[in-house]
Amino acid sequence: MLDYVIRNGLVVDGTGSPGHRADVGVRGGKIVAVGRVEEAGTTEFDADGLVVAPGIIDPHTHYDAQLFWDPTASPSNLHGVTTVIGGNCGFTLAPIKAEDHDYIRRMMVNVEGMPLEALESGITWDWTSFGEYLDRLEGNLGVNAGFLVGHCALRRWVMGSERAAEVASDQEVAAMSRLLAESIEAGGLGFSSSQSRTHSDGDGNPISSRSADRREMLAFCEVLRDHPGTTLEYITNGCLDTFSDEEIDLMVAMSTTARRPLNWNVLTVDSRTPEKTRRQLEASARAAEAGGRVIALTMPTLVPMNMSFRTHCALFLIPGWAPVMGLPVDERIVKLGDPAVRAELDELAKSDGAGVFRRLSNWANYIIGDTFAAENEGLSWRDVGSIAEEQGKAPFDTLLDLVIADGLRTVLWPKASDGDDASWQARLQVWNDPGAMIGGSDAGAHLDRMCGSNYPTSFLGDCLRKRRLVPMERAIQLMTEAPAQLFGLEDRGRVSEGLCADLFVFDPETVGSEPATLVHDLPGGSPRLIADAIGVVRVLVNGVETVVDGKPTGRLPGTLLKSGRDTATVDPSLATV
Repeated sequence: MLDYVIRNGLVVDGTGSPGHRADVGVRGGKIVAVGRVEEAGTTEFDADGLVVAPGIIDPHTHYDAQLFWDPTASPSNLHGVTTVIGGNCGFTLAPIKAEDHDYIRRMMVNVEGMPLEALESGITWDWTSFGEYLDRLEGNLGVNAGFLVGHCALRRWVMGSERAAEVASDQEVAAMSRLLAESIEAGGLGFSSSQSRTHSDGDGNPISSRSADRREMLAFCEVLRDHPGTTLEYITNGCLDTFSDEEIDLMVAMSTTARRPLNWNVLTVDSRTPEKTRRQLEASARAAEAGGRVIALTMPTLVPMNMSFRTHCALFLIPGWAPVMGLPVDERIVKLGDPAVRAELDELAKSDGAGVFRRLSNWANYIIGDTFAAENEGLSWRDVGSIAEEQGKAPFDTLLDLVIADGLRTVLWPKASDGDDASWQARLQVWNDPGAMIGGSDAGAHLDRMCGSNYPTSFLGDCLRKRRLVPMERAIQLMTEAPAQLFGLEDRGRVSEGLCADLFVFDPETVGSEPATLVHDLPGGSPRLIADAIGVVRVLVNGVETVVDGKPTGRLPGTLLKSGRDTATVDPSLATV
């Protein structure tokens, strides 16, 4: 008898091929039959009228901490995600020395928006090596999860605080390379790093990896070359705006030196800046010419993000704003009330030097969310432009007067400036480019600011009932087989005999996402944004139901993915979907 049989569903197998009606039989966590299944199952589910697809693979998450207090990886699990990749952007919780616990926690607060209360009370912090960190997760996962080894942790271990901002010596590079090798041999999927100017630690100093030179970066790539089933992830200044020749050259060299693919996060697409998209994808084209592979992650949905003048968000990253936004709240309020300071901040935000952050300067388009002061009563869910017109003031002055009255706590929701039809057509071209891949949710990070974890159901709903930019079969392929191939997950990403039974069953007539809402369910009562799924009927991880009719079952059948054991080496010179 089979363990589980799904009958009469429309199987969309992840390859991009047209769906076909079939049964799917599961035994021992594997798919053992696709077609007409005569054998009975201990559990049988009639999927008539439903789509049976592979589980979604999210290539860019920060669930490194959350999985300790929430092994289901919510809300990603509700949206069909069965596999997550963590340890991105050079930020990992291991290897770590006991004296560095506080430093790493505060860094994660600053760079990834993780609440300090949750990091302090929701994790035991009883490991040292990367292998010990993985051991704490083994056997307690509701999804399959693999983790890259972060650059910042390697540098902190070897170079400490004293030399964090220095170029590493040959001896330090060798020591970090040995530590990286040990971490990969313990199961790390590869190496991740950030050299982005937007990333600073909890003390406000540039993260240590920003001081690494080319020699150091390529030394780590040589380590990966010697270990099967590994991969690279990298963020640099150009990821925010436009790559320099030097940045492209380094990424190409990293991929060709490691003989592994490299992915970077995140490519935003706007019809008003087509030259930026072409330039970013030039890195992929040049890598392909050199026998490497550089992949841009890009989101298939517009992810709403809220902001605040009180707590760290994109507003704090506008070039030139740091001297004001970095002040204590009371001093910041005084500065923001100064007309001369306001004029300077407004000019900086609208200047060419603001780069990608220039889009934040359309103050009239901000929607006012939660307010706290009596004088702001009744302004929630109105846009700043209409309030400014009503009050006879400039939009920026209106916005700042409002947030100052709230002690800077006002929740702001900027309207998307890139939701026009031309931008969606430009995104379609990017999705079909071999140098790009769907992903970049940042799930597990920026918890009270954004909710990108619902992109699978949002994308499918858009494909089936709204813009219909790509067929459903192609959308599923972009979220399943494509990332599986990038990471060498040969046993996942398709509905096929012999593969792991990670399955996503949904109603094509209704699949979608609810709007994001704020809840206070993190350790310590910290808030986060979550979104429920619509039309998700079943999710199976390794053949076990983890979601039934949109609700989690609480079962934890996930696998800890380890390089070389669960991943195969990917030749970066080979073409992919």
